[in-house]
Amino acid sequence: MSIPSLPSAKVIHVDTRGAVILSEESPETRDSRGIYLPNYIEPVSHIAVDVGGSLAKVVYFTRSPEPPSSPSLPATRVSSTANDVSSSRSISPLDDTSSTCSSSSAPSNSKHNGALTPLILDHPHHAVNSLSGIDHGLLRESFLRRKVQHFPGGSLNFERFETDNINDCVEFIQSLIERSANVNGVSIDDMRKGVKIMATGGGAHKFYELFRGELRVEVRREDEMACLIEGLKFITLIPDEAYYFSDELIQSVSHPSTASAPKAADSTVKPPLERPSPNPPAYGVTFEHHPTTQLPCLLVNIGSGVSIIKVDEDGSFERVSGTSLGGGTLWGLLSLLTPATTFDEMLAISERGDNSTVDMLVGDIYGQDYSKLGLKSTMIASTFGKVFKKGGEKKKFSAEDISKSLLYAVSNNIGQIAYMNAEKYNLDRIYFGGCFIRGHAATISTLSYAIRFWSKGTKRALFLRHEGFLGSIGAWIRNIEPEEAE
Repeated sequence: MSIPSLPSAKVIHVDTRGAVILSEESPETRDSRGIYLPNYIEPVSHIAVDVGGSLAKVVYFTRSPEPPSSPSLPATRVSSTANDVSSSRSISPLDDTSSTCSSSSAPSNSKHNGALTPLILDHPHHAVNSLSGIDHGLLRESFLRRKVQHFPGGSLNFERFETDNINDCVEFIQSLIERSANVNGVSIDDMRKGVKIMATGGGAHKFYELFRGELRVEVRREDEMACLIEGLKFITLIPDEAYYFSDELIQSVSHPSTASAPKAADSTVKPPLERPSPNPPAYGVTFEHHPTTQLPCLLVNIGSGVSIIKVDEDGSFERVSGTSLGGGTLWGLLSLLTPATTFDEMLAISERGDNSTVDMLVGDIYGQDYSKLGLKSTMIASTFGKVFKKGGEKKKFSAEDISKSLLYAVSNNIGQIAYMNAEKYNLDRIYFGGCFIRGHAATISTLSYAIRFWSKGTKRALFLRHEGFLGSIGAWIRNIEPEEAE
């Protein structure tokens, strides 16, 4: 069956003034917190789905005339302490437990009990005549009141599912459509007429017939790379969404204290930067409170594999590089080598590990630092270098140590490739996205430290709270209107 060409898209305009990132209770949802948009007016009845090789990400908007009862205000607490990014728990360095909502708070209710706004509400006369057993006068008054108020405010919601369990994703969307019909007092058939599935990613083609057949709604396919860039441009306008590690690290590495720094004959000569450590130093997180879309930039999207996209000042883009060694690589190898069954479990296990039992370090080769080249004894010389011993008995290595070693190996490799592309195209801002990161402190610090080191502090690694949802956000933004208005 031939795949029809992609239709032209119409970008919806979202008012992000006053946007607030909501708190969530569970660490598993740390990268999928809702975003409350108090000034967004336009009715929304479409759902975006980004289906990748490992995960399917869903974005949808639920109307909420009143603001949530306990949003995270501010969206995150700015920290100047190092400990906030070196926690032993698998949490986002953005977590603010002091503002976590209770189980009855609006964010949870908005996500699980919220409803789409059916397009039929734009036509009250048709809607009133098509419904039976309802007080038409009261219904018409409700429609008119809503029309005057323009439904101000609502939450952008985020969900993710494993692609292997794509039926769970379909069932969730089906329940959302049914719930929306019930809440708005319209028939399920009328609700389906107004709902569109904006699909992107490889699964937009692979599961096209499944979505269309099971949900019985219109399904439109959107270009994957275009959605990523559209999502990046939107999400970077949300206050406290983008963050980076502070300049304290590069300052401390570039200008070590007099006591610890080697003496130089010429006091104006700065000591060389140290190479990235297997355990990067912890340092504070800085958030962009008053963000603006800053182009050009480099987007490093880390999913099952890695795509590196150059974004020009006018928003045009080009995939300039990538690697097959990405999140799927780490997930696959750890599935083979450890008892972990989920990615979050793998990340949690890695935090208890010691990679020096698995990796061959500089000190294992030289017995000390190799100061002439700026190599500390704790530097990784060879990932998994201690596993193979010629003529010796095979040792057993813990799942924790294996997990930490592989996490460092994949993260350092991606960081190095990202830097080389940023250098090639003279780009200073490097955004990292994709579900591989998952707000994990060790991953973030490794990527950030590698960029800071190799660029000698001239380039910055930036991260996003909703890092894994760029494609689905872009698909949601790129809403397509019918070719012909009836």
